Amino acid sequence: MTPEMMGYDRASTVFSPDGRLFQVQYAMEAVRRGATAIGIVCKDGVVLAADKRISNVLMVHSFVEKIFEVDDHVGVATSGLVADGRKLVDDARIESQRNHIVFDEAIEIASLVKRICDIKQLFTQYGGLRPFGVSLLIVGVDETGPRLFETDPSGTPTEWKATAVGEGRKEVLEYLKENYKDDISLEKGLGLVFKALQRIMKEPIEPEKIEAAIITTKERKFTKLGKDRLVKYLKKLEPEKDKD
Repeated sequence: MTPEMMGYDRASTVFSPDGRLFQVQYAMEAVRRGATAIGIVCKDGVVLAADKRISNVLMVHSFVEKIFEVDDHVGVATSGLVADGRKLVDDARIESQRNHIVFDEAIEIASLVKRICDIKQLFTQYGGLRPFGVSLLIVGVDETGPRLFETDPSGTPTEWKATAVGEGRKEVLEYLKENYKDDISLEKGLGLVFKALQRIMKEPIEPEKIEAAIITTKERKFTKLGKDRLVKYLKKLEPEKDKD
């Protein structure tokens, strides 16, 4: 940062002369350094997968969560500051249940995304607050079909057919561009996200070190894959060829 720019990062509400909010950019950097999470839309549902980033053999794998159920038909994967992600997941659950109470129906995925982005944007607008250092992949199935959204720390929502957040985003997106098809099935979609994860993880994928979940268009029910099912898909992965 140049000397002229120093001081503009002291508060999230102060714009630099070139129109940037440095606190928001710092939050985005926290996301770029976070564990990789991937989401794709399939013809018969949606898929989420995430690297749990187990950094020590003494850690209890089962306690680490990167994918969360929000409602029966909605799931979320986080990348960035874990605590920030859990707070926003709780907010999403409250918004979802409020919709059930007020309107007696499940919340639309796009409406939920906009409400969460309103909360994230609020934390860039008032002094004494800081932006959430986390991006969310929000997936679900509603009357409009399977949907996948990404929310960044600034509170900007974007909708995708397939995307990733976290440390391996660029490489995963390149792989998805080459291999994703609009009519991909849920079964092949699971294989695709695991192959994408395998490309960016520094060691062979172990079922204890990743999470995956699906929501089908038929049942509209969030289901997190157990170890047995993860092993089944991981066995199908072809060994990555040496690039040399």
